[in-house]
Amino acid sequence: MSPAMDFDTLRRAMADNYEQPEGPGRNARAEQLLVEAEKLDVPLAVVEALGHQLKVYNYSSEKDKMFVPFARLLRMWDEHPEHFDEFEIHSLHWVFKWMSAGMLDQPHVPLASIEKWLGEMEHRYRLAGHSERAVRSAEFSVAAHLGDLERAERAYTAWMAADRDSMADCHACELHGQGWWRAVRGADEEALELWAPVLGGEYTCAHEPHTVLASSLLPLLRLGRVEEARAHHLRGFRLVRSMESMRGAYADHVEFCALTGNEARALELLAERPAYFTDSGDPRSKLDFMAVVTLTTDRLTALGLGGQPVPGPAGRAWTAAELAVHARGEALALAARFDDRNGTPYIGERTRARMDRPVLVDRLPLGVRPARPARAGSHPSVPVPVPAPRTVAVAAEPDLDALLAEARRLSALRDPDAVEAWAAVSRAAEGRELEVGDRAEIADHAAMGLGPRGAALFLRAAELYAEAGDPGEALAARSRAAYVQALSGGSARALEVVAELREQALALFAEGGTGVSQTASVLVSRARTLMHRVDELETAAVDGQPLADSGSGSGSEGDVTVAAEEAVRELLALAEPRAGDDVALASRAAEAYAMLGELSARADDAEAAAGLLRRAVEGFVAAGLPWFAVEYDSRLAGIAMHLGDMEAAERATRDALDHGGSHLEPAGHAQLHLRLAETLAATGRFGPASEHALEAAHWADEAGETATFGAWARHQLGGFLLRLGRWAEAAEILESALPDLTAETHGEGAIVQTRWWLGDCLTELGEHRGAAEHWLRAADVARHWPEQRDHAVLAHLAAEALGRAGMTAQADQAYVRACGLWRELGDVHGLVRALRARAWSAARLDGGLAEARELMAEAVRECESATAAPGSGTGAGAGPEDENGGKDAGRRVVAELGHTHRQFGDLVARSVPDDAEEAAARDAFEEALGHMTRAIPVFASLGDALLGARTGSELAAGWLEADLGRHEAASARARTVLALCDRLDGETAGARRSEAEKMLALVERAGRA
Repeated sequence: MSPAMDFDTLRRAMADNYEQPEGPGRNARAEQLLVEAEKLDVPLAVVEALGHQLKVYNYSSEKDKMFVPFARLLRMWDEHPEHFDEFEIHSLHWVFKWMSAGMLDQPHVPLASIEKWLGEMEHRYRLAGHSERAVRSAEFSVAAHLGDLERAERAYTAWMAADRDSMADCHACELHGQGWWRAVRGADEEALELWAPVLGGEYTCAHEPHTVLASSLLPLLRLGRVEEARAHHLRGFRLVRSMESMRGAYADHVEFCALTGNEARALELLAERPAYFTDSGDPRSKLDFMAVVTLTTDRLTALGLGGQPVPGPAGRAWTAAELAVHARGEALALAARFDDRNGTPYIGERTRARMDRPVLVDRLPLGVRPARPARAGSHPSVPVPVPAPRTVAVAAEPDLDALLAEARRLSALRDPDAVEAWAAVSRAAEGRELEVGDRAEIADHAAMGLGPRGAALFLRAAELYAEAGDPGEALAARSRAAYVQALSGGSARALEVVAELREQALALFAEGGTGVSQTASVLVSRARTLMHRVDELETAAVDGQPLADSGSGSGSEGDVTVAAEEAVRELLALAEPRAGDDVALASRAAEAYAMLGELSARADDAEAAAGLLRRAVEGFVAAGLPWFAVEYDSRLAGIAMHLGDMEAAERATRDALDHGGSHLEPAGHAQLHLRLAETLAATGRFGPASEHALEAAHWADEAGETATFGAWARHQLGGFLLRLGRWAEAAEILESALPDLTAETHGEGAIVQTRWWLGDCLTELGEHRGAAEHWLRAADVARHWPEQRDHAVLAHLAAEALGRAGMTAQADQAYVRACGLWRELGDVHGLVRALRARAWSAARLDGGLAEARELMAEAVRECESATAAPGSGTGAGAGPEDENGGKDAGRRVVAELGHTHRQFGDLVARSVPDDAEEAAARDAFEEALGHMTRAIPVFASLGDALLGARTGSELAAGWLEADLGRHEAASARARTVLALCDRLDGETAGARRSEAEKMLALVERAGRA
C-alpha cells in the first residue's frame, strides 16, 4: 500500500472495499485501511476507518471482532466528540443496536453485561434526543432470546408504540422482526401479513427481502401454501447465496429442502458453503446451521441412506449417519452454552425441536436440476443409496394355484399388473411339474414381456397350446410371434405368415373349433402387422431408401394401406358386435377404431381421425381400460393442436393424465405434463403452464431423463416464469437447465433462447454484468446462423447491459459489433440507436465530445438517407414488425431522426462542465439549441403520436434559451407546451404542464431582476 495515501484516497478505498464480497478478504483489507488512516494524523480518518471496519465485521462470519473497534470509537467519542462529523455521530449511535444483538449471539458475553449495555444504550439515546423505539426493539430481542415471553411481549408493545426516528431500523428490517415474533408465537398468517410489504418490494434494504423470504418458508409450509414456499425458496436463496453473513437465512433454506422431500438439494446447499460448518465468529448462526445439518442427515438416515457420503467439516470424509451424530453434538453443545449463560433452557428446547421437526411435505418439486440425474424408479430427490446387506429369510412355498388364478384374472381384465403376476407364477413354477396348458400360458405371457425379442418364446407357447389341445390359442400365439418378428425388420415375411394364420383361424372359428377371442387375437396381430408395414413404407419413401425386405408380398404403400384398412374393419366387424361384457373383445374393437383413426390421419383427414380416435378412447374407458386410452388421448391432442382447437387439445391431454393414473410411467407423465404446459402457454395462461412444466421436470427426473425432457421442461418453465414477471425464480430455473441443454439434443435455438431469457431476468434483477455475459454467449452461437437478426439484437442488448454495468469501453465494442450487423441487415432503427449509444459512450471515453459529435452526425445522416430513399424513405429499415407496410416504417424512421436530433442536443448540453468558461458554455448551449430546434418540427410532422417527444424537446430548448438569457423565447416555448398539454394523456400531461409553469415562473423572475 502506498504510504502517500491521502484522506480522499482512503475514503475511495473504503468505499471500494465495502463493495467487495463479504468475507475474510474484505475484513483484512479494512484492517489495512485502519493502519493507513492512523498514519494521516487526521482524527476523522481514524473514526471513519474504525466505522468501516466495524461494518464489514458485522456483515461477515467474524462478527465477534466488531466489539474492539466499537469500544475504541466509543472512547474517542467520550474523549473528543469534536473529532466526529454529523454522519459519524449518527453512525456511532446506530451501531449500538449491532452491539446488543452481537452480544446476544456470543455466549461468552455474560447476561449481566448485556443488560448493562442495554441500559447504556437507553441512556445515550436519551442524551442524544432519540426516540426509545430502537431501545425497546433491542430489549425485545434480549427477552425473546431468553424465552422470557412476558417481558418480550411488553417490550414488543413498547417498541410498536414508540415514535420512529432516525435511529429506528428501516421499515423492512422492523417488519421482519415483527413477523418473526408472530411466527414464533404460532401466528403464521399474521406473520405473513406483516411481511407482505417486504415480499412485495414496498420496503427493501441491503438484507431484505433476503431474510424475510427465508423466514417465510416454514410458516408457508405449515399453512399448506407450498407453491408460495417454493417460489420464496428459489427467489430467496438466490439473494443469500453469495452473502457470507447470511448463515442463519441460508440454514432456513437447507431446512426447507429437508422438510419437503428435497434432501439432495439440501446436500447441494451444504456443499456450497463448507466454511459454514466451522466458522466460529457468530456462534448463534452456527447453532442454527448445525441444527438443520442434523435435521437433514437424520432424514437421510431414516430413509436408509446413512451410509451415503455427504459434505461436512473439512479434514475427513463423512457419511450421513456420522455427520448426523457430529452435528447434533455440536448443536447441543452450543445450545448448552447459551442456556448456561441465559439461565434458561429455552435455546436448547428450540434447538431440539428444530432438529427433530417432522417432514411437512412428502413431495414438493422445485423445478431446479437435481444434483445428478435420478435413476429411473429411484427417489427423485435423494442420491441413489448403496444397498445394505440383508438377512434373507426362508419364505413359505407360494400357492401356485392361487398365483395362477390371480394372473388369469388380471389378464382377463387386461390389467398392466398382469405382467408381474405372470412373472410371479414363472418364479413359483421353477422346478415343479405343471400341466402343459399352464406351461403354455407362462411361456406366452413371458414372451409378451420381451417385446421384439419374444418371437421364439411365442412359438414355443404355440407348440405347448397345440399339445394341450387348444389349436385356437396356438394360432394366436403364432400370430403374435409373426407380429414381433415384423417389428424386428421382417414385416414382408410376417405378412405372409399372418395371412395364412387368418385363413386357418377363420376356418377353425367357422367350424366351432375355437372361440371369438382367439380369432380376434389372430386378426389383431394381422392388422398390427399391416399397420407396421404402412409405417415402414412411408418412412422409406420419406428417406428415399428401399426396404431391405421388399420382396414378394410386400406390396406398394397404397396397396398395403388398403389391405390394412380391410384387415382393421374385419377385426372390428368380428369383435364389436360380440364384445358385450368381454373386456378383451371390447379392447380389440377400441383398438380397431384407433387404427382406423391413424389411417385417416395419414390420409390428411384430421376431422375423421379425431372422431375415430375419440371412439377408441370411449371404448377403452367403457371397458374399464382407461390406461389403454392414454396413447390415443395424446394423439387426439396433437390433432386438435393441428386444427387450432386449443380447448380440445387441453381437454385431451388432461384426459390422458387422468386415464393413465398410477399406471403411467414417469416418462409418460413428463411428456403429457409438458404438452399440457405448452398448450396452456399457447393461450396465454402462463401460470397454469408453469405448474405443469414444473411437474414435467419432476417426472423427467424420475424417469432418468434429466438431461433430455428435464432440460427442455426447465427451459419452458423458465420462459413461463419470465412472462409472469417472476425474474428470480425464472433465473434459477434457467441456470439449472443450461448445463443439460445441447445443440444435438435440444437444438441451438433452445440454448440461445435460454441465455436470452436469462439476460432478461438478470437485467430485471439488476445483475447487468451477468446479463451481458449471457447475451454475448448467445450472440456467439447465433453469429453462425444464416439469418442474422437475432445476432444483432443480442449484441445490442449485451452492449446496453455492459453500459449499465459501468463497463463503458466493453459496451462500445459491443455496440460496434451491433452497428455492423444492423448495417448488413439494412435495419436503420437498430443502426441509429446503436450509433447514438456509442456517441454517449464516446463522451465518457478518451474519444470525448469530438468523436461523440461525429457518431451523432452519422446517426442523423443514416436517418436522412433512409427518409430520402425511394418508397417514402423506408429503405431496408422496414423490419418484420412493420405490419402496415412502408408507411409505418417511414414514420418510424422520421421519429428516429427526431430522437437523434434531440439526443444530439442533450449530449452537447450535458458535456459542459460546471467550471466551464462562459464563452465556451454559450457556444455549447447554442449548438445544443440548434439540434433541439431541428428535433421539434420533425416530431411535429408526426402529429399527436409524438406529441410527448415534441413537448419534451420544446421544454429542453426553453431551458437552453433561458441559460442563454433569452427569456422571451423561453417563455414562448413554455406557453407552446401549455397550449399542447390538453392533447397529452395522463402523467405526461401533468409533468409537462408542471415543468412549463416552473419555466415561466423562473424566466419571469429573471426578467424582473
